[in-house]
Amino acid sequence: MAKSIEIEKLALSIETAESAELSARLGAALGERFGVRDETPFSILARGEDGALIGGVNGVIHWRWAYVRHLWVAESRRGQGLGARLMGEAERLARDRGCVGVYIDTFEKRVAAFYERLGFGRVGEIADFPPGHSRISLSKPFR
Repeated sequence: MAKSIEIEKLALSIETAESAELSARLGAALGERFGVRDETPFSILARGEDGALIGGVNGVIHWRWAYVRHLWVAESRRGQGLGARLMGEAERLARDRGCVGVYIDTFEKRVAAFYERLGFGRVGEIADFPPGHSRISLSKPFR
């Protein structure tokens, strides 16, 4: 005889103890199957002559891969090589930490082309995410 299961809907806008418990349990199950995630966040910042933030990259290293979550360059500094320099620094950091590669995603085809010029290859795409665009995933394994 099957037991009844109660489905409880929680607020979506706040982190709850229950959602933290779900994350912890999934993390433990993944760790048992694939090894410890050993997650380490990173940030690399670029500042102008006046000390103002002009660019940066941040992300996380896990399972010996670096995930670049954000790359941002101030509008006034774009097209001057700063984004490539920041990605180069992220790659150096990843190599120094023993990573086997870097991965990233973007919603813009021109940005995907930028990453491809840096040696990344497309590994996936989700069409119409966000609506009218695509989410493009790229990776750069170290050889």
